[in-house]
Amino acid sequence: MGLVTKILILIAMVASFTSVADAIAGQATFYTPPYTPSSCYGYKNTHGVMILAANGGMFAHKGICGKRFRVRCTSGTNAGVPHPCRGNSIVVTAVDLCPGCAGNQIDLSAEAFAMIADPNEGKINIEYHE
Repeated sequence: MGLVTKILILIAMVASFTSVADAIAGQATFYTPPYTPSSCYGYKNTHGVMILAANGGMFAHKGICGKRFRVRCTSGTNAGVPHPCRGNSIVVTAVDLCPGCAGNQIDLSAEAFAMIADPNEGKINIEYHE
């Protein structure tokens, strides 16, 4: 293996650790249609159903609007559904404010939530990053 190949492998390894280290732990719930009006875009829904509503601090006076996040379920929050996570991650776009969300919580569209966890769980532990 040549020196250039070793350097490229090392760079790839460092990059993968960086994205994991930047992940934010939190919780997610979900909301159901209609997804308009939204706090970011009013009645224009140009972002489909793979969307999220951000907590007040994250929303930052619309500063989050249009930003995309990768979200992954890490575990459930109740004993009713012992293994709710589906084992994959999704990419969602911030389009709304979740006024009732805690500081570490986001609200996913029902469709987005169902792709990463069993909706019967209702609330899940997650990791997410921009």
